[in-house]
Amino acid sequence: MNKICEAFENKKAFIPFITGGDPSLKVTQELLVAMQEAGADLIEIGIPFSDPIAEGPVIQEADERALRGGCTTDQLFDAVKEVRDQIHVPLVFMTYINAIYTYGRERFMKRCVECGMAGVIVPDMPYEEKGELADVCREYGIELVSLIAPTSEERIQMIAKEAEGFLYCVSSLGVTGVRSEITTNIKEMIDKVREVTDIPCAVGFGISTPQQAKEMAAASDGAIVGSAIVRIIAEHGEECVPYVAEYVKSMKEAVMEA
Repeated sequence: MNKICEAFENKKAFIPFITGGDPSLKVTQELLVAMQEAGADLIEIGIPFSDPIAEGPVIQEADERALRGGCTTDQLFDAVKEVRDQIHVPLVFMTYINAIYTYGRERFMKRCVECGMAGVIVPDMPYEEKGELADVCREYGIELVSLIAPTSEERIQMIAKEAEGFLYCVSSLGVTGVRSEITTNIKEMIDKVREVTDIPCAVGFGISTPQQAKEMAAASDGAIVGSAIVRIIAEHGEECVPYVAEYVKSMKEAVMEA
């Protein structure tokens, strides 16, 4: 069984996202351990990229900070590899197709294996172009996580049929960022998925409060939170670890109540 499935076994999953190298690689390592201890079931790590088109200003600024600090893809791989023995929850990279191609597909997946990654999420790769990475991911045992959006409509079932790991359900149109309310009918999206597969579905984009996390987890198998965590990191910098851990703990508790 792939490790990603373990994150959802008999429970609702809480999935935090951080940008690798923000504010530093050392803090990234500390955050991975602290978030796991605080109850994270799976952790998404963004590879800093100069043109993260799916991201709102909060995560864009984190990418810029990480790149300014000199964080490279290689250094991020090395940093994760250093702590992999302390991490027992699945880790997935969130990155862009161009970044993988520039690095080299085989080389990228090989390094993912070295540092214990369970999967990759590539938000700018349409389902129709999945073949660009599917074979190389399969070869290295890295699950390629698919996204569905409120606009996917008739494509939802087509994407869901072939989905691996978990299905990332995008709750809001537009880029990532904190939303005051989430109006998408998540249940309707997930009902469509359930007609063709029982793969776990986690909801992301816009979730920031325990109440939102609880509502989204009630309608699905888990909640994904990025911008709200990255904002805490931006506010506290090198001192952010205890603040992020406290936030993750409160969100995990809310998800468990769902």
